[in-house]
Amino acid sequence: MFDPSSVTTDATDALIQRCLGGDQTAWEDIVRQHRRKMFNIAYKFTGRHDEAEDLTQDILLKIFKSLHTFDRRANFQTWLVSVSRNLCIDHYRSVRKERETIDRDVDAGELMYAAGGQSAYQALEQRDRVGLLRKAMAELPPTLREAVVKRDIQELSYQEIADQLNLPEGTVKSRINRGRTELARQVQRIRAEEGT
Repeated sequence: MFDPSSVTTDATDALIQRCLGGDQTAWEDIVRQHRRKMFNIAYKFTGRHDEAEDLTQDILLKIFKSLHTFDRRANFQTWLVSVSRNLCIDHYRSVRKERETIDRDVDAGELMYAAGGQSAYQALEQRDRVGLLRKAMAELPPTLREAVVKRDIQELSYQEIADQLNLPEGTVKSRINRGRTELARQVQRIRAEEGT
């Protein structure tokens, strides 16, 4: 009796084997066949087209790097969905944790005043927290500091920052994420050193 799913499985196995052997066309075929599904999963998690596109690229990279771990006895589509969901969950958790860290350690409102007029800056400079934030910001590499300031203080969109810096939007997002993480790390380091 003919089983159409066995043909699909055989074709998928052959495609995976070719991809593992370094066949770029095979990888492009896998991407073409499954990209839409990955994007839909990412979109359900983010609710935003641009973030879903970025997350889809991350998923594709993860799948490419993990392809050799796929158990051929399992269903490839199920494995792809599982990898996609897990990566989306990890992304969601890291974004949530990052926001909590920023909210706890970095008061964007205080930063906005500090970045504003001279009198507001002088008034706030007396406060320990602003001093701490200034020290931490000064420790950031200039490219990361600039990205964080434009996003969290000036409240520019990712696209506006990308246009101003003449960079791809993905690079801007990466710099902002790295900048926020490094800023939180510097705040913790300075607090530890000062015993606060």
